[in-house]
Amino acid sequence: MDRLVLGKRLRHFRTRAGLTLDQLGERVGVVASQLSLIENGKREPRLSLLQAIAREVGVETAALLSGEAPDRRSALEIELERAQTSPAYAQLALPHVRTPRSLGDDALEALVGLHRELARRSRAAAATPEEARRANTSIRLQMRECDNYLPEIESVAEELMERIGHTTGAVTHREVAVLAELLGFTLIFADDLPSNTRSITDLENGRIYLPPASIPGGHGLRSLALQAMAHRVLGHDRPASYAEFLRQRLEINYFASACLLPETRASEFLQEAKRERNLAIEDLRDAFGVTHEAAAHRFTNLATRHLGLKVHFYRTDASGSLLRGYENDGMPFPVDQTGSVEGQVLCHKWAGRTAFNRTNRTTEFYQYTDCPEGTYWSSVQTGDAEQGPFSIACGVRFDDAKWFRGRETAIRTVSTCPDPQCCRTPSDELLARWEGKAWPSARMHAHVLAPLPTGSFPGVDDTEMYQFLSAHAPQD
Repeated sequence: MDRLVLGKRLRHFRTRAGLTLDQLGERVGVVASQLSLIENGKREPRLSLLQAIAREVGVETAALLSGEAPDRRSALEIELERAQTSPAYAQLALPHVRTPRSLGDDALEALVGLHRELARRSRAAAATPEEARRANTSIRLQMRECDNYLPEIESVAEELMERIGHTTGAVTHREVAVLAELLGFTLIFADDLPSNTRSITDLENGRIYLPPASIPGGHGLRSLALQAMAHRVLGHDRPASYAEFLRQRLEINYFASACLLPETRASEFLQEAKRERNLAIEDLRDAFGVTHEAAAHRFTNLATRHLGLKVHFYRTDASGSLLRGYENDGMPFPVDQTGSVEGQVLCHKWAGRTAFNRTNRTTEFYQYTDCPEGTYWSSVQTGDAEQGPFSIACGVRFDDAKWFRGRETAIRTVSTCPDPQCCRTPSDELLARWEGKAWPSARMHAHVLAPLPTGSFPGVDDTEMYQFLSAHAPQD
């Protein structure tokens, strides 16, 4: 039920019937203020109340429940309301414009037109890597719909690992080489691979060329080799579009993960941990000998299907830029006008960012975060890569934290983002001291799927800059 549309239809038929809110409320046994909340889309009525209202205004109940605005004016009011509740508008910190009848149709048309143009310009400003970002967003939404679980790839991976006799523990390099032989490949390690390649497969001669050691960022040789084999296993053809290229990348990563952490054994391991209320990403990581990020991402594949848990996962750099993210638990990732999350700046209060504030980063960090959408519990591991420090966060909604180690943490923050007053607006004291008196040289961001975060200086967080200046300024 679209509450905004329902409210407009109710108001339309009420006024057509010549009834005031008080009059209608008296007839259906509800106070006028309650009807006003329904007409403004802020409350969803019971079906019995809708049926009573329909009788009093002289229409069928189905007429109230139609999904179309009753007239042009109502359609504009709905569009304006939705535009003003978007994260992009919230970040502007502008007042909410009401739409009483005293607001003329021309003024309403102008306001809606301005919002449409703002949205168009925002999309245009983000259009440099538009094809990649839109395709990546589409894939992310598709994976959310299927709970990040691909049964066909799970089945193929499980069968292949059984064929090479892998039964328990971490998959060894020898077992990966045996699987390559089974598929008609030989693994060859070369120290002169082109710098922009992770591996190269010689299809004609059945060779997979790999670097002699793990490349920076935690991509182990086992995973690289399995990803290279996956193209043949999954029957991939040369990608005809960027969307197809990204889809193939997702599938080969999924296949490698499903081989390194086979579904049956990994799900049994997680189910036992859940029974003991001791779920932990680090235990899954250590039991199967993979990176922390691989374990966290694999957890998202299996958690909903096998544990009945809705989850979130994200990786961010030290500046708070979101590098990748997945959720089916409602975690409110920031998005741009295209729906892309990559490159968006996370709230300072989220666990993936507060984890960097610790002196000791060798252990797991746990935190509850109160968001407008609810409270979330997250487990975070930080690390360092060639591109700089990063954090891996994985977690659940508050009610599901009871199954995890670290649920006893007393660390709790409150995030009201996208409200700019939450963490993106410097304090009055910092503004008074430093506004107009600083000119940073911003570090170049290298986001592939998103433009630079916006700000006074692209990529620069004003709050952090002013705090830094205050910390290093000469004391009076």
